Amino acid sequence: MLFANNLIGVEINQSGVVCAMTGGSATSPRVERVSTAPFPPHTLQVSLREQNILDPDAFVSGLKSAHNLLLCKSSRVAVSLPDGVCRIMLLDHEGRFKSRQEGLDLIRWKLKKSIPLDSADTHLDYQQLAVRDNGDLALLVAMASRTVISQYEDLITKAGLSLAGIACNTFSLCRLFDSRLALHNDCILISFYGTTLSVVAFAQGIPEFIRSKDLTGTAATDRRVYMEINSSLLVYKERHPDQPVQSIFCVVAPDVAHNFLEMVVESTGLTPTLLETKGVVLPGNSAPGDQIRLFPCTAAIGVALRSY
Repeated sequence: MLFANNLIGVEINQSGVVCAMTGGSATSPRVERVSTAPFPPHTLQVSLREQNILDPDAFVSGLKSAHNLLLCKSSRVAVSLPDGVCRIMLLDHEGRFKSRQEGLDLIRWKLKKSIPLDSADTHLDYQQLAVRDNGDLALLVAMASRTVISQYEDLITKAGLSLAGIACNTFSLCRLFDSRLALHNDCILISFYGTTLSVVAFAQGIPEFIRSKDLTGTAATDRRVYMEINSSLLVYKERHPDQPVQSIFCVVAPDVAHNFLEMVVESTGLTPTLLETKGVVLPGNSAPGDQIRLFPCTAAIGVALRSY
């Protein structure tokens, strides 16, 4: 099945905008064209609580510029944001929900003491991952500030784009590499993308542990990254002592990939597999095909694939 009306993937970060136009099919996605536009300094700051966009005019101008460079008539976009804009957690809930609204209400009540935002300003959403053997629901829960998300939504609309959804970068990466991760029931994905280190552990194909941390100013191969990986894996093993780890996958910039993988070997004792954007998408005639140029587009491509 071909997808003629795929979403345009847009990654927004402090440096600027990356757009990716995709095509092909669900089993053989293709990158047709990519584009970028920088933001002037101090246009955007990543924050959970404070407004992110400091210069709305520069933000809208950057979005328009990147979109126009695609030479595409479609204005439907899916947007990927840095993980620091939201909080992600995994939650088990006893029993079923009669409706989605009941689910939201019960989750909000259950988490009322741990929500890191003012309750009146908290936007909450969830996805059911699985039903446990004991009948409990395994849920993926996302929380963000309504004020922060509304600012993005309003200015994306002001740029003339139609917003189809917002995701965080870690899950845009998971979406892109889903076909590779799905081949391994029990595995861990360790990524360093932008300024964020993320560790996602899967058991029987379902996320069992998620931890991401912004490490602005820290290189991917810095000792601090190594310590954060160790800390995350230690917490995971403490929470799931009987869960085997059979495979490790990594997503990291190509120029530091070799040293990063060596660091992961030292931390885990396992030989990791490097996941490359060029290995899961086909390049169109107007798109780059090498990993060096495709890597900065990874989140934008991943979030675009949510339409497949």
